[in-house]
Amino acid sequence: MLRLRDITPRGLYARTLLLLLVPVLLILGLMTWYYYSSQVAEVNRKFAQAITRDANLIRAACLNPSYTADDLAQIQFQLETWFTCKLPDNAIPDADLKQTFPYGGVLRAELMSRAGAPVFVGLERGDARLHIRFPTPQGRGEIIIDRKRAFMINSHIFIVWVIAFSLLMVALAIGFLNQQVRSILRLSEAARAFGRGRDLPDFRPSGATEVRDAARALIDMKERLTAFADQRTSMLAGVSHDLRTPLTRLKLALAMMDESADIRAAKSDLDDMAMMLDEYLAFARGEEGDEAALFDIAQITRDVTTGFGGHVPVLGPSSIFVMGRPLALKRAVTNLLSNALKYAATARVTLVDGPHWAEVVIDDDGPGIAPERHEEAFRPFSRLDDARSQNASGTGLGLTLARDTARAHGGDIRLSKSPLGGLRAVLRIPTEPR
Repeated sequence: MLRLRDITPRGLYARTLLLLLVPVLLILGLMTWYYYSSQVAEVNRKFAQAITRDANLIRAACLNPSYTADDLAQIQFQLETWFTCKLPDNAIPDADLKQTFPYGGVLRAELMSRAGAPVFVGLERGDARLHIRFPTPQGRGEIIIDRKRAFMINSHIFIVWVIAFSLLMVALAIGFLNQQVRSILRLSEAARAFGRGRDLPDFRPSGATEVRDAARALIDMKERLTAFADQRTSMLAGVSHDLRTPLTRLKLALAMMDESADIRAAKSDLDDMAMMLDEYLAFARGEEGDEAALFDIAQITRDVTTGFGGHVPVLGPSSIFVMGRPLALKRAVTNLLSNALKYAATARVTLVDGPHWAEVVIDDDGPGIAPERHEEAFRPFSRLDDARSQNASGTGLGLTLARDTARAHGGDIRLSKSPLGGLRAVLRIPTEPR
């Protein structure tokens, strides 16, 4: 079933402009049609009837042999119309007069219906005077009148003024609409930037009251979230300092003891505790503390694969530029690739440069994850009880950190079945406009 939204624009600006223009054009069209078909046509019909009465009087005088030249001159004076009962030799030929012109049919129909004889009606090429010719005993008579007396010739002025004022109103409305839509687009841009961890220094509430309220609410939300994140980071930094001190003492104490299997196990546990502490802090910070910049994610991905021995093939374009925090995204790619190599013997990285998105696709030939447990894999500290977690160390934060980083940049991470037989992880982030 055809719906209205299927044939109308989707954007607010286009919809509002359509809502403004359609009624104006519809009213203008109906008003023009009514004005010309009713008012102008009726006025021209009355003109035609008046001219027909004068023409009948002049024709009757020309057909009456008792009328002298003085009588005809008196009629001409009273009617204020020049006429002659016999065409002069220098009269304009019929072929040089226009017989087709606006509302000429109305005048011709009135003359033919009331005169009872063939009547010729023609307009001079300059559209200045109208010629009405009829048969007389002397040959052919002619009446010449000003076109202004025959037709309403200035009717178009009304439509011109209506169109001019309509265009002025539309221009004012478009200017107002541009200002309002610009405020909404600016608010959308600020929300998108805040969601990606960036600031718009020159952003301030503007536009209608509702848009200003939404902008103030967005700024207030950003300030609250920033304060909460700073407080959490500060608290965890203090906890980190307090925990590292006893860990260091324990490592020092174990280093002074004689080497044994128990000592080696204790050292391994302390190393795991230190690694877990580092990952907890990374999960809490999220943004890694680096500043947003334009960088080549393809080069960063190749650097990451080099750190794993360089045996992981990287397919795709040589460079893809995105705006974001390079250290955070490098850690996200590292976590995804580390996760793949931890459970698989072979991994492959594919880079995709789309029109609006950049993708880092990591495939492996490991045991994979069941589709119904893909979301569970992103939960903090999640350890899936299947082949992917057997005999593997870790805190269960790798995928969580990677997805948090991707979403902080306006993207996401999706898991699916890999063509290699294992798991496919797709890191997707928006690219900069080209």
